[in-house]
Amino acid sequence: MAGDNGKSNRSTDPAVQEMIAKAESMNVFTVWDRYEAMQPQCGFGDTGLCCRHCLQGPCRIDPFGDGPDKAICGASADVMVARGLDRAIAAGTAAHSGHARHLAHTMLKMAEGKAKDYSVKDGAKLRTVATRMNIPVEGRSDNDIALDLATAALADFNEKDTPVMWAASVVTKDRARVLTDLGLVPKGIDYEISEIMHRTLYGVDADPVNLLLAGLRCGVADLAGCYMGTDLADILFGTPTPVVTEANLGTLKADAVNIAVHGHNPVLSDLMVTVAQDKKEAAVSAGASGINMVGICCTGNEVMMRHGIPSCTHSVSQEMAIMTGALDAMVVDYQCIMPALVNVAECMGTTIVTTMDLCKISGATHIEFSEEAASEKAKEAIDIAIQNFTRRKGNGVDIPDIRTPVVAGFSVEAIVGALAKVDAEEPLKPVVDNIKAGNIRGVCLFAGCNNVKVPQDRNFTIMARKLLEENVLLVATGCGAGALMRHGFMDPTNVDDMCGDGLKAVLTAIGEANELGGPLPPVLHLGSCVDNARAVALAVAVADYLGVDTDKLPVVASAAEAVSEKAVSIGAYAVAAGLPTHVGVMLPVLGSPLVTQVLTDKVKDLTGGYFIVDLDPESAADKLLNAIDERRAGLGL
Repeated sequence: MAGDNGKSNRSTDPAVQEMIAKAESMNVFTVWDRYEAMQPQCGFGDTGLCCRHCLQGPCRIDPFGDGPDKAICGASADVMVARGLDRAIAAGTAAHSGHARHLAHTMLKMAEGKAKDYSVKDGAKLRTVATRMNIPVEGRSDNDIALDLATAALADFNEKDTPVMWAASVVTKDRARVLTDLGLVPKGIDYEISEIMHRTLYGVDADPVNLLLAGLRCGVADLAGCYMGTDLADILFGTPTPVVTEANLGTLKADAVNIAVHGHNPVLSDLMVTVAQDKKEAAVSAGASGINMVGICCTGNEVMMRHGIPSCTHSVSQEMAIMTGALDAMVVDYQCIMPALVNVAECMGTTIVTTMDLCKISGATHIEFSEEAASEKAKEAIDIAIQNFTRRKGNGVDIPDIRTPVVAGFSVEAIVGALAKVDAEEPLKPVVDNIKAGNIRGVCLFAGCNNVKVPQDRNFTIMARKLLEENVLLVATGCGAGALMRHGFMDPTNVDDMCGDGLKAVLTAIGEANELGGPLPPVLHLGSCVDNARAVALAVAVADYLGVDTDKLPVVASAAEAVSEKAVSIGAYAVAAGLPTHVGVMLPVLGSPLVTQVLTDKVKDLTGGYFIVDLDPESAADKLLNAIDERRAGLGL
């Protein structure tokens, strides 16, 4: 039977707590139960001192010196930990860049006339990105430019004589020089991933510092993949502007066909939103009030910021959407999708629909997606949901009556546009002036996931509340954004309660200048995981305005409840960009004092950035404030 560890010890979200109780009453095992069953977890693996990269292993090194001090091959603890960390960075880079490559192929097929359901939705951004990539735009059609841009994007994956353009062209000139001098400019996105796998193979790189530098270079390749993914998605599906919507399980509707899109890539989910409108009549004929689309995780962020689709839940609580009994289909693409969804869905009558060849799950229904037949595939998935509704119609459902207002969709373009209403000639001046005046003490990016080791959303909410009170401007992406939106941090009506006087004045002034009838929300929603690139773009724009590099800015980052290897690769490029970067769960590096010292201290001398590993959210917030104040002092503020 599912154990009772106290609902609040599992999640701080009251809607999720309701569904945890229901799962317990039905003896449905969830992620929290599986975590408890896994205890005690391997202490060697927890510190990074476990290796099974060759068939002589697994090897483990005793961190206390009572057992083996080297692997069978002779690798030291420092080498073992560095190799493991590098592989995590490479995996995260592969995920983000795989997302970007998918978008590049979609754009290529569109430009070649092979994907009729797609088009250029933001021609201005197409031209901006193409110009940055040295692609001619004058007198050319969107299609011709898109063809060249897609080709250039795909070229960035392979080794070439020129640097990866989506890395070299998106940072400050000073940062480009720093990365070049340190040998951290990637030769190709796929090249860097492949080289990490080669370096960490049995009998190759055994210099821990050399390994860590290669990991940072792969992290910069991850920045390229993220930035590319954001650019191409904006061009194909539209650059986000602020939308008013809602979040949490209460966005499900008992009388509607409920479809959740889950994963990370908007190529299918964006189209699902459009096709759902065409299928409304079929849903009504089946006895439903209509089709209710909701999002989960980063696919949810993608359709939320472009279409106002509500986010149902995020990350560790994804099973809870199914536990309501109201979800007719969950249509997934890839990344962060728990295989256990199929087991919970079997109990509750939901159909899990997989759509990508690289993400099949035993027991799910598979519809192989293709851009050439995108609408037809989307309709096929929606028909499954309608059929499920006819079976559950009239049956009881348990939808928590909890919904939180959300203002989402703050792309860099939208932020600059809002600031232009305050100062049309120099849109960044109001932000910089308020940083100088102290009304904005600094800026913090919240990113990453939820981790079952932490009561869901606890670290995010405690840290965000403390930083807001200290007048730190907060931006958020991914399931970190999901955590904060479900707890009211993206509701403008909470500015008075959450923000310090200086920040409150800034958010109110910008809101009033844009005739919003009130302030901007306490936390600005930047989008999905790949949209951490928007935070980099914002930092680079401010740095260029001030004439400094990004390592001088009072800007910090936090993955307060990190879980995925993608969070590790994001952290690597944040540090490469010069940012103090907090991680709120233990990284598997403590088995190597050398690696720990390099990541938390010595790397600062190279890039200006460094990791802060602190599991206590109150203490972590204090450390980020200290880092912000140190940067302010460096600027003479």
